[in-house]
Amino acid sequence: MRGETQSFPCYMLFMLKPTERTRAAARRSRREPTMAEVAVWKMLRDRRLGDWKFRRQMPVGPYIADFCCPALKLIIELDGGVHVLRAESDAKRDGWLTAKAGFTVLRFANEVVLRNPAVVFEAVRLHAARQT
Repeated sequence: MRGETQSFPCYMLFMLKPTERTRAAARRSRREPTMAEVAVWKMLRDRRLGDWKFRRQMPVGPYIADFCCPALKLIIELDGGVHVLRAESDAKRDGWLTAKAGFTVLRFANEVVLRNPAVVFEAVRLHAARQT
């Protein structure tokens, strides 16, 4: 209709179309989650946290976010032991996700999540409270 603007979900405004390689990697990661990812997904799935919709292994530009809530502009990353060796690339990735896509990135070590998954839940809840 004339004079109307087309409405897109907020996550579509910043997304670059993911490559087939990125989509395939996201699918593979969804099929083979880590124990920490399973624990966090149990808390976030089905709008269990304040009715916020989270997606897991979601392509965001050239990257794949472990968990993403487009409405909150929030990405949750769970880091295993290999991330100690990838600190520089993780910082570059976080910089892109923050500057280009406008997300807040929360990172948690897998060990912390497995010992006390409520830490993630509480951090996300606090972030959501600040956003609303």
